[in-house]
Amino acid sequence: MSGTDARTVRTGPGWRRSRQAGRQSGTPVPARPADADRAVSALYAMHYRPLVRLAALLVPDLIAAEDIVQDAFVAMHAAWPGLPGTEAALGYLRQAVVDRSRSVPRPRADAGGQAGRSALVCALWSLPARQREVLVLQYFADLPRAQVAAAAGISEDAVRSHLDQALSSMRAGLPPAT
Repeated sequence: MSGTDARTVRTGPGWRRSRQAGRQSGTPVPARPADADRAVSALYAMHYRPLVRLAALLVPDLIAAEDIVQDAFVAMHAAWPGLPGTEAALGYLRQAVVDRSRSVPRPRADAGGQAGRSALVCALWSLPARQREVLVLQYFADLPRAQVAAAAGISEDAVRSHLDQALSSMRAGLPPAT
């Protein structure tokens, strides 16, 4: 039985007692819904606005950014029992925001919506999606490269490469500072 006796009693979070034969079932039990609700509510209160700002740099409009973040919180609530802690939950949220942002179409250059945007935002939107993601995660969200890599789903070397390419493109696309 893989090193455990059928009579071994496992205790602690995530284990429940089987009603059959008084043994442990060995399957993790989701946290009580009230616990998950409280934890997600606390995370929502602390991280909703920063995550919307993050999403707003990855998608063309604020409404889409808010929808993405809301969807990420709903998905995290459903995944709560499998998350080891609050820091993992925040990483899950960042990754979910980045992943969901990829499915939103980029604004077209000829759409005429660029008039109210700054040169920096226009240059940011001219980057390929992956370069834009790592640039925003590294410099806007101020994440270390390891967390950028985790949120973007790529290696740290790929993050470094995308950042170099993005910064080079941004420097070439922006007017000189005055």
